[in-house]
Amino acid sequence: MPLVLRELTDSDEPSFRKAVEEFRVSDPEWAFAFFFDGVTDFPAYVRRLAAWTRGEELPENYVPSTFLVGVVDGAGVGRVSFRHRLNDFLLRIGGHVGYGVVPSFRRRGYAREMLRQTLPLVRACGIDRLLLTCDDDNVGSWKVIESCGGVLENTVEVPGQAVRKRRYWISLGTTRP
Repeated sequence: MPLVLRELTDSDEPSFRKAVEEFRVSDPEWAFAFFFDGVTDFPAYVRRLAAWTRGEELPENYVPSTFLVGVVDGAGVGRVSFRHRLNDFLLRIGGHVGYGVVPSFRRRGYAREMLRQTLPLVRACGIDRLLLTCDDDNVGSWKVIESCGGVLENTVEVPGQAVRKRRYWISLGTTRP
């Protein structure tokens, strides 16, 4: 079955909660879902993400962003979020795009496919050059970024972290009116 990248819906709740729990156990330092915990009202969460896409109800220091889930045969296999613009933190460390594949679905090409499907959506937002970052020791992530056209610009130190961040750019070839 092909991967479908789409907005989160209320009907995704069981699969989404399962993904959040897998990440909590496997990768507790990484936020699969922003501001979501086990007691969060799911339909309200879906509405909040939609508001963020419109630049509404943003948490402090957040920029408008789009949150999408990767679904294969009804199961949530991962997520991608892309920021519509960069602030200073995102320009240095965070980048335009963040993605993650649920641990039980890794090594099947889903990260690459989610990023590949994200590129035209980012282009449609008028972004000419897309910044992606990943930890220097995350070889799987750099392979995904490079396979989608990412060109390494540099690595930077992150205050308080032992691992440097790799900073990649993907040229989308968009021209603004």
